[in-house]
Amino acid sequence: MRLTRTVRNTDKVIAAQVGMATEINKDAVREMGFAGEELETATPNDLIVALVSETEDALDAAEQAIKESLERPVLQKPGAKEPKTYATLAEAAALENAGIAAISVPGEYAAREARAALANGLHVFLFSDNVSLEDEVTLKKLGQEKGLFVMGPDCGTAVIGGLGLGFANKVKPGRIGIVAASGTGMQQVMAILDRLGQGISEAIGTGGRDLSKEVGGITTKMGLAFLETDPNTAVKVLVSKPPHPDVRDSLISMLDEGTKPAVVCFMGEEIEEAHKRHSGKVLFAGDLEEAAIIANQLAGGDSKGRLYSDDELSEMASPIAARGDGGGFFRGLYCGGTLCQETMTILSRMGIDIYSNVPWDRRLLLEDPEESCANACIDMGDDYFTRGKPHPMLEPGMRVPRYLAEARSNDVGILLFDVILGYGCHNNPAGVMAEAMKEALRIRKDMGQGLVQIAVLVGTTGDPQGLEEQEAILRDAGAIVLCSNRAAGDLVARIIKAQGGKRPC
Repeated sequence: MRLTRTVRNTDKVIAAQVGMATEINKDAVREMGFAGEELETATPNDLIVALVSETEDALDAAEQAIKESLERPVLQKPGAKEPKTYATLAEAAALENAGIAAISVPGEYAAREARAALANGLHVFLFSDNVSLEDEVTLKKLGQEKGLFVMGPDCGTAVIGGLGLGFANKVKPGRIGIVAASGTGMQQVMAILDRLGQGISEAIGTGGRDLSKEVGGITTKMGLAFLETDPNTAVKVLVSKPPHPDVRDSLISMLDEGTKPAVVCFMGEEIEEAHKRHSGKVLFAGDLEEAAIIANQLAGGDSKGRLYSDDELSEMASPIAARGDGGGFFRGLYCGGTLCQETMTILSRMGIDIYSNVPWDRRLLLEDPEESCANACIDMGDDYFTRGKPHPMLEPGMRVPRYLAEARSNDVGILLFDVILGYGCHNNPAGVMAEAMKEALRIRKDMGQGLVQIAVLVGTTGDPQGLEEQEAILRDAGAIVLCSNRAAGDLVARIIKAQGGKRPC
């Protein structure tokens, strides 16, 4: 992915794809306009290099960059041990006394590797997506029989024993344990807890389908059972989209029977209805920020309310309305799927319909994911956009063309985007989006219109990108920067209502 990004950044290169010849990558190359016997007969053991450029010189420069990158030796820090490679998972487990296998291979091979890891007594962090539901159930039942976790497939984040896996923030050790079927949802909760001075005991990812009827919450239940007996955990947090009703009831009963306090955020579930259905000791949160605040209080932290009060949000919205900015439709472009879903939930609760490629209400499904209409929120990390391409958390530049296209729409007044920090993410996502913001402002100036740009910054003070530095980059580019996605959604709603709203598609 890094090599593809490097080549795409070569002057006058229009498109590039560098990767193994999996079917997904071959499809991406076909979409670039390539065809032929070489492409069709290539196997996953072959490397594909596909380039489209404006000039032959650009092709030569791109080819040279690829050659230098492939031939360049791996740089090591002074005194670092020589990296070891192993032929099989069994060999690695035996020699290193390993505990977890982190698997990130094309989905068609992922189940096989996960079975090998379980056979060798390893817990599995399965980052790969495109694994069948049948394989997921089989793997998780096998892991359950062996007392081994299967986190995933499509598990984006975990922090186990202080070690971050996938897209993980640097968090302090603490007394709050998290089980989440959402990677960015977990990151938002961890980031807010860090801001409130709390740390994490364990953060266990499950994969988005774990709470479905078919899977039955196998990993979630194993995670909650572990946190119940873990001496380092004092408070349990569960984050997910609404589970299947049977799975939901069994999870709430399990938490009720435990001895430790618990807070649950089932994204999109109405809190009043949740409390009506349940009168036990579990506390319900309506959004990710509230889940972190309640957990902080349960862990003995201060009783601080919302990170941004109603007055603060009103003070942000008022001058925007006074200038006449923000008039027009709202467009949200998200890396994080759960953050996208949360924004739609918040705006829906405020009476604002939001169209999307991943809507709660199928009536609000965009006919074409490439074309927004009315008020819209787009999950740019959805498989539609990432098939054969890097995820926008790895390469935020992937959403820049869409961002600028939205800025060129004269009926758009508000752009909202997330910037997610942590290990595994781009090393300067704010810098990439800041350049897009500046270009968007130039476009709007030429159009004689203003534009409100809001950034949700998800990260901790320990993240390698530098939380304060990333915030400063965004503010210098003209963004309103908020550390809570809930607050960003609330602010958008206030601006829309101040401008009288807009018609639907």
